[in-house]
Amino acid sequence: MHSRVYKILPFFFFLLSSLLYPYVISAQFDSLFLNKTLRFDYIHMGDANSEFFALDEFLEEPYWAGSHLNLIDTFGYGKFQYRVYDLSTGRLIYSRGYSTLFSEWQTTLEAQDVFRAFEESIVMPFPRHDILIEIYSRNKKGQFEKKFSYPFGVNNYFVNRKPRMVFPVIEVREVAPTEKALDIVILPEGYTSQQMEIFKQDCQKFAEILIGYAPYNEYSDKINIRAVLAPSQEEGSDFPATGIWKNTLLHSKFYTFDLDRYCMTDAFQTVRDVAANAPYDQIYILVNSSNYGGGAIFNYYALSVNSNMLAGKVFIHEFGHSFAGLADEYYDSQVAYNEFYPLDVEPQEPNITTLVKFDRKWADMIEEGVPIPTPAEENYRNKIGVFEGGGYAAKGIYRPAMDCLMNTFHQNTFCPVCIRAIRQMLNFYTQ
Repeated sequence: MHSRVYKILPFFFFLLSSLLYPYVISAQFDSLFLNKTLRFDYIHMGDANSEFFALDEFLEEPYWAGSHLNLIDTFGYGKFQYRVYDLSTGRLIYSRGYSTLFSEWQTTLEAQDVFRAFEESIVMPFPRHDILIEIYSRNKKGQFEKKFSYPFGVNNYFVNRKPRMVFPVIEVREVAPTEKALDIVILPEGYTSQQMEIFKQDCQKFAEILIGYAPYNEYSDKINIRAVLAPSQEEGSDFPATGIWKNTLLHSKFYTFDLDRYCMTDAFQTVRDVAANAPYDQIYILVNSSNYGGGAIFNYYALSVNSNMLAGKVFIHEFGHSFAGLADEYYDSQVAYNEFYPLDVEPQEPNITTLVKFDRKWADMIEEGVPIPTPAEENYRNKIGVFEGGGYAAKGIYRPAMDCLMNTFHQNTFCPVCIRAIRQMLNFYTQ
């Protein structure tokens, strides 16, 4: 009788702990944070070889959409990382990696001679107690160095608690609680007030496109999508090279860094203002244009056009950058960057390698007998390998497949390495 009880007890405690675990995690979050957002706006300035951070403003925003469980970054992606410590105990309570438009600009030829400033912003759950915020930047060896530190008191009366921009929000799809879902907010750019119905239709179209791609289709019950109905005065986007300037809400422009297809906005704090109308983890900007273009930066935002013939694939490709931290795998198209990835440093992105620390990448997914590097031959077309060419460089940087949505639009799928990376990030957000 006793032996039977002893056999049952471990299972009973396992079952009990499994049932109580969500409540324990929620209690831990609630002891540290309020269910709203603290936003820190700052100015990031410098040139190719220097950078400085300057405090701008703290803001309180009404929603927090992030996981209550996964508060500490486990991926190590991004050019930067911010860490939040409890000020009294020194305990790390929140962290995230990210990249910015400034970090891309630093690799351009202009940055060799010009000093520029960019507006930036980071967000975190609003703390219950005083905190210390630290921002880290990668040095040329890929290691994080602390660049900024600021103690924040929760009773700071300079926190701006008034919404800067208020717009209606629609639910494109809402299927799960925000803390257990990936929450995407779509912002309109260059849609006039008379074109909001077109924007709504576009949001529905791209939501269906996203859910139709693997591995997002596996998580269709865990992806919420909302849209902010924020009109622009004029339709479209800027084309500086042809003298076209539009009065749009988010100030997007083609020819970013003098590359015609690179459509981005450097008005990031305005982007945050509009996004704050809804709970969100990721920001997607839809530009009302038929021109081919777009862009995306990890944990910053993604942007693409609504009506180009390749708009659907561009949407998926760009979201791979901003959400999952995926790198571009192509190497034969014009880019604005100058030696974006040093060949003596392992890139942090999960889908390219310089072979410096390849054991941390997809080495475990390569079949026995596949050579490293892998020749781009027909018998390896459907194999995971190490194919030279990627990250804007024909030599010294390698990708995991001969083709993938992060390389070309010749097919409709991500390679298995990218699928695994996306799936890992989806798990991180939805647990």
